[in-house]
Amino acid sequence: MVTLRLAAITVDCADPGALAAFYCAAAGAELTHEDDDSAWVTMDGTTWIYRKVDDYRAPTWPSSEVPLQVHLEFYVDDVAQAEKSLHGYGATTIEPQPNPDSRGLVMLDPAGRPFCIGVR
Repeated sequence: MVTLRLAAITVDCADPGALAAFYCAAAGAELTHEDDDSAWVTMDGTTWIYRKVDDYRAPTWPSSEVPLQVHLEFYVDDVAQAEKSLHGYGATTIEPQPNPDSRGLVMLDPAGRPFCIGVR
């Protein structure tokens, strides 16, 4: 059995700094990291990562023409054991891994939505 603990929520966007500034102001969140490609905000104990995506298109909700773009990240105690358990629940592992030297994995949930697992 695997226990997932939420590590972060990653949200695709065109301008991470501007989105982070909005949530810092609107929710009293704290900017904890910023670089050219992302801005990390802590809001009520949860890390939100606003990630720059080239050619970003805003969701067209409630239409699904352009779907919502959110990526979940989870902590696990043991990546190999968690991967095996998650496969049993219907997840798959992306091959090749985008960052093979990292301590985590990118996987797909049964709906094909990517999520990451890694050791805290």
